[in-house]
Amino acid sequence: QLQLVESGGGLVQPGGSLRLSCAASRLIFDYYSIGWFRQAPGKEREGVSCITRSGGSTNYADSVKGRFTISRDNAKNTVYLQMNNLKPEDTAVYYCAAKFGTMCHPFNDYNNWGQGTQVTVSS
Repeated sequence: QLQLVESGGGLVQPGGSLRLSCAASRLIFDYYSIGWFRQAPGKEREGVSCITRSGGSTNYADSVKGRFTISRDNAKNTVYLQMNNLKPEDTAVYYCAAKFGTMCHPFNDYNNWGQGTQVTVSS
């Protein structure tokens, strides 16, 4: 079974940047689209961004467009989420998950959830 592990979270000031990583355990990583999700306290989990298995197509939530960039390196079995110009409302636990197939959006039918990494944006 594909296992995913997130890393790269932390505390950052507003306007700062972080890069999250989602590392996969299996060599067939490139069969899966990967999505990033987040859940803030008291709120439902929401889709943030996703990337198809080839990396040829990406999708972003309106709230992060122009600030976040998703990418993947299939040789390293890793997907990245570069987050720039972070805002306090980006504070959440960020998760990655996998979706078998060629389409990464909409943000449903994802499985193989990681344990999450905390991102806190505060001065």
